[in-house]
Amino acid sequence: MTFLKGARRFLVISAVVYILLKALFLSGLATEYVQQVVLYSLIMILASLGLNVIYGYTGQFSLGHAAFYGIGAYSSACLTHALAVDSWYAFLPILLFGGLFSGLIGYLIGVPILKLRDDFLAIATLGFGMLVRVLLDNSDKVADVVGGSRGFIGIPRITNLELVLAVLVFLIVVTRNLIFSKYGLFWQCIKDDELASTAFGIDTGRMKSMAFSYGCFLAGVAGGLYAHLYTFLHPSNFDLLKSIDFLVIVIVGGMGSITGTIFAGLLWVGFIEGLRIALPSGILELRWVFIPIFLIILMMLRPYGLFAQKESKFLGIDKT
Repeated sequence: MTFLKGARRFLVISAVVYILLKALFLSGLATEYVQQVVLYSLIMILASLGLNVIYGYTGQFSLGHAAFYGIGAYSSACLTHALAVDSWYAFLPILLFGGLFSGLIGYLIGVPILKLRDDFLAIATLGFGMLVRVLLDNSDKVADVVGGSRGFIGIPRITNLELVLAVLVFLIVVTRNLIFSKYGLFWQCIKDDELASTAFGIDTGRMKSMAFSYGCFLAGVAGGLYAHLYTFLHPSNFDLLKSIDFLVIVIVGGMGSITGTIFAGLLWVGFIEGLRIALPSGILELRWVFIPIFLIILMMLRPYGLFAQKESKFLGIDKT
């Protein structure tokens, strides 16, 4: 199948990873907290993959990615709550809706702001992220069930290992195919030189909107999975710091590298949560000292990220 061409090894490795994780979960060696961290790291990879499409491949510097993550989380949570959905097969259409809704908002927002570039685009997306945070804080004035600044409770727990891994693997393959299609080439041309791309006949506005909308779609799907993993949402979960998390994963992994995003997502979440476990509760806040030091050292050793626009043939995520 053309859809799976070049990704068979990645699918085999994903199946092996699933078997190992499932055995670990069933054995009782992994506590419920560790299981939740593993699932959360996979969700972070998916959301960061969306930012990698926007920034790593197309060169659009966005600081509002967490807003679309939150839109997907809240929209899917509202639907499952309203429809009393508690099964994964009934949840899949809702998860798709959350992603599509985030993508639609991304498209509508992108029409005016994607005319901006570099720092100006970053400020515009930052402003949108702050706007969404304020709207979520006051959402209880429209629908009390959402909770506003009190938080959204009563969300069913549907997200599990099978669902997260299946969605992540499927969307990684879809993203890989897009990147190595003509659209992905257009995105990378725009990142390298937008003016030259326009001169060669590429509709840069349309291509940038497509990349931005697709990246927001991935963030929305990830948000839906997050909402039904933790069963509680608060506007503070989707602020600027969360956008910075996604940005760090993209840069540490290497801009324009799917493989880098996968490894950096696991590394970043594992490092933060590992410090939470390793440090005594009295000095837990010192992890925000160790984390910047870790990033400084990593950027000194690997200034362009772990993979830097390269893909791992070991994972089967390559052009062949």
